[in-house]
Amino acid sequence: MKAVGVVVEYNPFHNGHALHIQESKKQTEADVVIAVMSGSFLQRGEPALVNKWARTDMALRGGVDLVIELPYRFATANAELFARGSISLLEAMQCDAFCFGSEDGKIAPFLDTYHLLQEKETEYKSMLKTFLKEGKSYPAAASLAFRSLSSNERGLDLSQPNNILGKEYVHAALSNNYKIEPFTIKRVAAGYHETTLHDKAIASATGIRKAIIEQKQSMQTISSYVPHSTLAILETYITYYQSFHHWELYWPLLKYRILTSSAAELASIYEVEEGIEHRLLDIAKHSSTFQQFVTQVKTKRYTWTRIQRICTHILTHSLQAEMEASSFPSYLRLLGMTEKGQQYLQSVKKELPLPLISKISAYNDADITPDLRATNVFAQGLPEPYQTELIKREFAAPIRLKV
Repeated sequence: MKAVGVVVEYNPFHNGHALHIQESKKQTEADVVIAVMSGSFLQRGEPALVNKWARTDMALRGGVDLVIELPYRFATANAELFARGSISLLEAMQCDAFCFGSEDGKIAPFLDTYHLLQEKETEYKSMLKTFLKEGKSYPAAASLAFRSLSSNERGLDLSQPNNILGKEYVHAALSNNYKIEPFTIKRVAAGYHETTLHDKAIASATGIRKAIIEQKQSMQTISSYVPHSTLAILETYITYYQSFHHWELYWPLLKYRILTSSAAELASIYEVEEGIEHRLLDIAKHSSTFQQFVTQVKTKRYTWTRIQRICTHILTHSLQAEMEASSFPSYLRLLGMTEKGQQYLQSVKKELPLPLISKISAYNDADITPDLRATNVFAQGLPEPYQTELIKREFAAPIRLKV
């Protein structure tokens, strides 16, 4: 069976994701789709809208055959580490190819960019350093550094979010000499950060979340942008738990964590550097909401996303030493599978280079501790008895879906 891998968050799963799965299978002629999916907290440093089990269910009902969790230390990291962790897991799952959505839509520019940066690595790093010193954010500095190296005006636009991730996916695969082959499809309709729901079948996950959380619109508002199965899962979730997850729910916990820590204690947290701990302590005292807090902490150098990631690591008490302990994931955490996914798993099980975890209770390794802690913290956004219920769910079996 031929497998194609996808790197996802599904926050939530929508029509654009369904199209991505269909096109990925079509381009690569794959029989099986394997998704590496972030768990409780996401790459932009925010809690997922719903827990990972609900999102796994959406994925399996939307066309994915196997869902593997991307460990917390990679899921909440910068683009380079996020990509490295994701692609290494797809390689470990014996995927023949991986396919990502991009603003460019063609794989050749990504391959050209990889080779150019390999040839001019020293120059690129020097220019990157210069732009960072000027106070540019990392994404802006990286884009400017690349543009100054590339004489081709039609080169890859590294100011675009999906192109940035795509560049890192390709780098992870080629620099590690993986067998897995990269493919890309063009992202259609709504952009990654698009916050408005247009009269089209495809909207961004950002726009969908904004409609149901910030604008408190009815679930029917998003019904034309998500599959029926996603809508049903979201409706069940909000009925059962009474809330979706978002940063304001966790603000009292975060504020407590910041204000009961010393500057030195905050400086030991992953990504807290360059003295920003003093700024965090000062502004937290006078902030009544998470929105107000991040707005005041944000600078040219520290983007909203970077601050959110810092806040996530403070909330989960993720220390520098712990997060930097391993360069690659050391296990495969199975969240769910269809019957076809189970067949594939049986066919490759003996060839897997990493231990496959279907039940955490049977796995005792320090590498998984950040994932368990992230779930425990994520659960605090729920009232009891749902907090305890979600923590217990972490130790149960993966989802098996008959489709």
